[in-house]
Amino acid sequence: MNYPTTKKISVIAPARLHMGFIDLSGSLGRHFGSIGVALNNINTKLTLAIASELQITGCAPKRSEDTLQFFCDTLKVSTNVHLHFENIIPEHVGLGSGTQLALAIGSALNALYNLGLSVREIAKISARGARSGIGIGVFEHGGLVVDGGRGVNTVTPPVISHLSIPADWYFILVFDRRGQGLHGQQELKAFQDLPSFPASQAMQLCYSLLMQALPAVAENELPAFGAVITQLQQAVGEHFAAVQGGIFTSPEVAQVMAQLQQQGAVAIGQTSWGPTGFCVVQGKAVAEKLVTQQQHSNHIEYQITQANNNPATITVVK
Repeated sequence: MNYPTTKKISVIAPARLHMGFIDLSGSLGRHFGSIGVALNNINTKLTLAIASELQITGCAPKRSEDTLQFFCDTLKVSTNVHLHFENIIPEHVGLGSGTQLALAIGSALNALYNLGLSVREIAKISARGARSGIGIGVFEHGGLVVDGGRGVNTVTPPVISHLSIPADWYFILVFDRRGQGLHGQQELKAFQDLPSFPASQAMQLCYSLLMQALPAVAENELPAFGAVITQLQQAVGEHFAAVQGGIFTSPEVAQVMAQLQQQGAVAIGQTSWGPTGFCVVQGKAVAEKLVTQQQHSNHIEYQITQANNNPATITVVK
């Protein structure tokens, strides 16, 4: 049994946008591969402290106790802890809540008991990164991350590119509060039912990402970056359309995204299985103007944010 070496740990794990897969069928030799961005202002924030018995408080998601118990059993540490949630990423809306919850709890236990595990080792224990490595990558690095997908011997998809997003790029998120994206067994079945992804399309996306999108980020050329992300999202959305009901899971979000594109927004897409849509503009004033111009309803909500160019924070609370 391992014993605690400190009294209290704080972890803040950023939400992420999943901007799309590159080769869904492994037609070029590696499966998946993806691009995504860490977000500001949306995160899972928790503290873990020594206690006389297991306590979970705050805005804890339902799976938090099972996740904590699993890690404690696997790592052979005591469950006499107080896990408190100050904030959580909304679940099943495409922002990576499950991966960030697992990595945050695992990292908190790792720090509390001084186990010396890496983020990758924690991800492996919790079976994260089965398809996309974006959640792991943004926890490690923040900013924009490209993962290299899965090869024959891959444990977790490796980060092959990491760049900081320019500070004047603003993301508009469009939420449909009535629904959730596919997850769990539904998600697994959806991947099994998908048709083969054309090798020629995967080749084009690889080139566009490497030679157009990434240089555009490095040189602060938002229109060029946005064009590639829209292209990628169109290709992946069409591929997923049969199992999610269209390029966008939510028809209402699709309508809003079309309007935002007509008004000058770029990088039009849906994060993961949605239903959350996203786009990017240059400058906060532009983002605020576009949001005020949209038709508002009781179930469609908007949030303006920036990329978070920093990794998750894991600190000892004194």
